[in-house]
Amino acid sequence: MSNKHSAFVGSIPENYDRYLGPCLFEPYAADIVERVKVRDGGAVLETACGTGIVTRRLRNKLPASVRLVATDLNEAMLAYAADKLGNDGAVEWKQADATALPFDDGSFDAVVCQFGLMFVPDKLAAVHEAHRVLVPNGLFVFNVWDSIDKNELVDVANQTASTFFEKEPPTFYRVPFGMHDQNLVRTLLRDAGFKDPQIYELAMTGESPSSMDAARGLMEGNPILIEINQRATADLHTVEAAVAKAIASRCGDNPVRANLRAFVCTARS
Repeated sequence: MSNKHSAFVGSIPENYDRYLGPCLFEPYAADIVERVKVRDGGAVLETACGTGIVTRRLRNKLPASVRLVATDLNEAMLAYAADKLGNDGAVEWKQADATALPFDDGSFDAVVCQFGLMFVPDKLAAVHEAHRVLVPNGLFVFNVWDSIDKNELVDVANQTASTFFEKEPPTFYRVPFGMHDQNLVRTLLRDAGFKDPQIYELAMTGESPSSMDAARGLMEGNPILIEINQRATADLHTVEAAVAKAIASRCGDNPVRANLRAFVCTARS
């Protein structure tokens, strides 16, 4: 499952969590966690947990008797999450590939994945694995971004950054915003054996303290940073300044407020 677009390494996890977490991911984390209802003594698996934004909310919401396992393929992101939330046993942290989960059939009452499925090359395998580890009638809940043009903060940042490349502009943002076909999502779920798939369109507002904070997150909080450092015709700070200016022009500044749009998907095993 590893590829250059999954290289959340070095300083990227910290910048992702600090700058993008509150703006892009916390609003949807609050929503997805409210959709998870699990019996006392049950078990929940989170795949592609990243820096633990959803994990923290799940642990705070679920009864203490519910086992919570958080997994991610990326060691750097998982280590950051575990360090942030603590290794006190309240969450079980495990490196795992979503397409080959190291758990027995029927191990969990719910599987949760926030903005992670887009990064998996073999999406059907990942959805099959979610189905396999669920108990009968278990819940699979995940979200994916709508198209990039419906998410103005990322759209303006991507367009601005691309002007600094003489050829072959960055391709990173094609991945997280490349799974907005609702028919494709329904087909994936049905082909994996899920029943009653439901897809909800969810528009929100992302807020960042400043355009520079937003620019730092969008340029240094994901693997586009690697593309900029390798191939851009200007240094990182010049690119970020241009992105910040464009964000302020379109979405305001101090604070920035931008339109976000995603799909939330639920299905039963």
